[in-house]
Amino acid sequence: MKLEQKVAIVTGAASGMGEAIAKLYAQEGASVVVADLNEEGAKTVASSIEEQGGKAIAVKVNVTNIDEIDNMIQTAIDSFGTLDILVNNAGIMDGFEPAGEITDEKWDLIFDVNTKSVMRTMRKALPHFLEKEAGVIVNIASSGGLNGAHAGVSYTASKHAVVGMTKNTGYMYANKGIRCNAIAPGGVQTNIASSLTNASEFGGARLQAPRSVMPRVGQAQEIAKVALFLASDDSSFVNGTVVTADAGWTSAF
Repeated sequence: MKLEQKVAIVTGAASGMGEAIAKLYAQEGASVVVADLNEEGAKTVASSIEEQGGKAIAVKVNVTNIDEIDNMIQTAIDSFGTLDILVNNAGIMDGFEPAGEITDEKWDLIFDVNTKSVMRTMRKALPHFLEKEAGVIVNIASSGGLNGAHAGVSYTASKHAVVGMTKNTGYMYANKGIRCNAIAPGGVQTNIASSLTNASEFGGARLQAPRSVMPRVGQAQEIAKVALFLASDDSSFVNGTVVTADAGWTSAF
């Protein structure tokens, strides 16, 4: 198994890509902390993993709350003895608002969830990785973090920032046994659309053109397989980069 005796944290793991990643990691031998704001959903996923013979624990975490982030990291160490893999998957969508429509409140919320939480979880995990000179970080960015026409201004900017943090972190700790990479999924069938409220009519209309060339919608399990590759020794020479998984969508741009 590719992740035998490893301990992984996956945020946003109660559904969608996070759930698929948590389950696949467990199938490959990892002990998994299933972290999500939806505590009942996290418990359901953790129970499913255990029913299949894996090891998992559910942790309720609001990734905008630094104390809950700290507790999540410490729970992994207290429960399983160490931490080897951190997957920053939790995220929310904006309402396709362009710069002329976005509010300060919406901008701050998007960045707190999609960007600041990634910095905070990495900051908390890195001392543990540095102590043993080993660790893997997998950030879930977005094709919207590489292009300008997949979402509104706040989501686009937040995911561009995740790409920058990934590259910087990968470089900074490259000689410390730590790797940091990101995945940029295209359109994937998850429940992130449930966080989309009061969509901008103007922004939504402008995004129709790039959507029209999307080859197909992806499945969460397809992203999980990329996350497994990046977490395992199969990607030992891959660091500080972004793997695009979008069926060729962004190759059109």
